[in-house]
Formats: sequence, structure tokens, C-alpha cells
Amino acid sequence: MLSGGHVIISKLPRLLALAAAVVGGAAWAIFFRAGLVLSHYDAKAHLVVARRVFDNLTPGWQQIGAVWLPLPHLIDVLPAQIDVFYRTGVFASLVSIACLAVTTYAAARLIVRVTGSAPGACASAALLIFNPNLLYLHTTPMTEPLLIAATALVVLWLVEWVEQDRDAVPPRLAAALFAAMWTRYEAWPIVAAAVAAAGYATWRRGASLDTLARRGWRVVVWPALAVVIFLINSRITVGAWFVSEGFYVPDPSYANQPLRTVIGIWWGTHQLSGYVMEIVALATAAFIAWRALAREEDAPLLITLALFAAAAVPAVAFYEGHPYRIRYMLPMVAACAIFSGLAVGLLGQRRPGPSGPGRLAVALALVASPFIESPPWNMQAPMLLEAQWDRGASMGRRDVTACLVREYRGDKVVASMGSLAHYMQELSNNGFGIADFINEGNGEIWNLALQTGPAPHAGWMLVEEVAKRDPISRTARLP
Repeated sequence: MLSGGHVIISKLPRLLALAAAVVGGAAWAIFFRAGLVLSHYDAKAHLVVARRVFDNLTPGWQQIGAVWLPLPHLIDVLPAQIDVFYRTGVFASLVSIACLAVTTYAAARLIVRVTGSAPGACASAALLIFNPNLLYLHTTPMTEPLLIAATALVVLWLVEWVEQDRDAVPPRLAAALFAAMWTRYEAWPIVAAAVAAAGYATWRRGASLDTLARRGWRVVVWPALAVVIFLINSRITVGAWFVSEGFYVPDPSYANQPLRTVIGIWWGTHQLSGYVMEIVALATAAFIAWRALAREEDAPLLITLALFAAAAVPAVAFYEGHPYRIRYMLPMVAACAIFSGLAVGLLGQRRPGPSGPGRLAVALALVASPFIESPPWNMQAPMLLEAQWDRGASMGRRDVTACLVREYRGDKVVASMGSLAHYMQELSNNGFGIADFINEGNGEIWNLALQTGPAPHAGWMLVEEVAKRDPISRTARLP
């Protein structure tokens, strides 16, 4: 029979997940009233990608596209056909709130499993829930919440699988591995690192080479299958196995500067997380790495370090000239929250005597630090500021909208999905659907409009003048 304390600890991850969902719902109401849920241009663009599968001149599964990974849009593809969900993003926001609950659950369960510490689990949950940048992100239709939740489950269930010393891969782990690879590209290095660490831990715990190969194949097949299907879809959809360029304007700020790129990632992470949490998390990661390599029984802990592999994608992107976006460091902020909770749990774990008061004190200090550095009600948090970059342009587009609505007679509108997808979503409030636009997803219709000029095919042409790589922008400048 479980004692009262053990019953509470066993239920703690679910209770913390419920708390995360409640806080996320309350935050959504606040941000929605402030007009911030869809203020980020990518939040609107993700809704457009889901909507355009059916609402289109050329509807079909190919409209999922090949630049963004498909899972977030597949989840929203049917709800986005309902106007209220498409115009407000409320269903996609509910998915993000659910992801906050899932991440909180996975973090708490991992910490309880590894350390048995309720204060550690609560500290990690508080750092996830009350970080203003993570909290805001989890009220929007952005794709990072799915990434963070899926990879947290992958790490948790891989640790459990290795510790259980089983050959068969649990269906939930297989599903998480597959799903994670279809959320965002940051999941690819995370899953690769986690699977490699799981292989090392299995070997370190005494598995034979035959066992290692057998288990390795069974776990690798799921993420590999996800990547293969995505690459085939990309080849069929856009004619290329992988789209790595042409969808952004290069920024020389970090291009070909490895040290500056590393500093940029470090700076962005502590701007989003705060100095205290970042320092504690990195110190804990170093300690866990040493412990996992030094002690056979602790080898599975190495899997948790895979969460920091998310930094590989922005590092490569910035080095190759992708514009700096601070939100790309949010997966590392979530990792810092988890490792801060592990720090509380590991404190004094192997020392004689009671460690509860010490853990509780450290947990309270950690939880207090973000309230000092960047409290959850901080409306000037970096992620909120970045999300509002397009607000000025959105205000300016009101004149365009007024003209379009006043003069529109049902003619098609030529507009680039790459530069004006967010405006297409805004125009849904004025009755426009994606089928009213000729865009890149329409294939030959789009190509013909560019080659011969839009006039024979449409009554309107929308050009985003600041989008220097916009094909319509280049066409409009021709004599």
C-alpha cells in the first residue's frame, strides 16, 4: 500500500499539468483581449497553411507544403475550415495550451522518476508556467509548443524504456518519436541525440552487441520513417527533396561568424529565461553529464541532455545567414526549466541526513528569480515584443484593406504566400478566403501569372514592398 506522501507524489505530475492548463487558459484570455494571440505573422501563416488544404483554387494534400513540417497543420486542418477557428486561431491556441500541460507533466514525471523530489517537480513546473515568454507562446498557434511537448515526452519515455531494459518499443514512445520529427526541425537533432544517448546507456548497463543492435533498430525506425515520408512529400510537392533556402532575406549579422552565433544563442536564451535559471540549468547539465558517464546506473540520465541539442538548428541557420529570431531559443528555455527542477531534486540526493528543507529553499529561490528578472505579467518580455514586429505594418495595411473591400468585385487577387500569408488571414475578417488568391501553392496558375503578368488572370495584385525576395515584388518592378 502506498503511503499518503507517495500517493501525492505519484499524482503530482497530473496535478501540475492541470495547473498549467488552467494558467494557460487564463493567459490566453488576457492575450486575446489585448489582440496579441495572432500578432505574430507566423501565427497567422500557420493558420493559412492548414486552411488552404481545402479552401483553395487547387485544393489537395500538397497544400501542406514542404517548408514547414506538417504535424501542426495536420492537427488544425479540419478545425481551420471553420471560420471562427480560422479567424481567431482559438483551436490552434487550445492545442498549444494542451502542449504546455503535456510538457509540464513530462518534466514533473521525469524529475520525480530520477530524483523523487516533489519540490523539484513543482519548481520546474513553475518555471515553465510562469515564464512570460513560454506562457505567451503557449497561447498562440505557433509550432514551438508541439516541438517542446513532443520532445519532452520522447526524453521521458526513452529514459523509462532504457531503465526498464525491454526489447519492445512501447507504442507511445514510437508515436512520440514519429510525431516529434514532424513538429519542427529542432526535433531532429534532439531525437538523434536522445536515441544515441539511449544506445550508450543500454550498452553501459551491460547489453550485448546483438541486443544493442536489435533495440537500436526498433527505436530508430520510427523517426527515420517520419523523415523519409517528409522528404518524399517534399519531392512530390515542390520538386526538391529538402527546401533550405529562398524563404527568407539573408541577414549578414551572424553569417559565417561561429563565435558570434554561439554568443547570440546564449544571449537569446538568458534574455528569455533569466540569468539564474540559465546558470543553474547549465551547471546541472554538466553535473548530469559527468554522473551519467561515470556511473553505470546513472547512464540513462545522459538522454536528458538531448534537449539542449535544439540549439543546433538556430546555430546553423544564423551561421548561414538566417535572420535572428529570439523565439528560436525558446526550446532551450524549456530545457533550462527542466534542468533547474532536476537541480533541486539532485541536491543532497546522496548525502546522509534530511535534504528536504534544502531542496525546498533552493526551489523557492529558483521560482522567485523569474518574478524578479521577468515576471509573468511582463508585457515587455522579449517574445511579446518580437511577436509585435508586424503590428505597425498591419496598421498600415488597413488602408489597403479598405480599398480592396470597397472596390472588390470577385476578381482573383495575386499575392505571394511567402510574404503575405499573414495578410491573407487578416483579410478573412472581411470575407476573403484562400480560394480568392492566386499564390505559389497554385502551381502552373501562379507561374503563368508571373510569366505573362497578373493582369490577364486577376483583378488585383498585392505586393509587400519590404519583402525583397518576393517574386511579385520583382515582377512589379519590371518596366
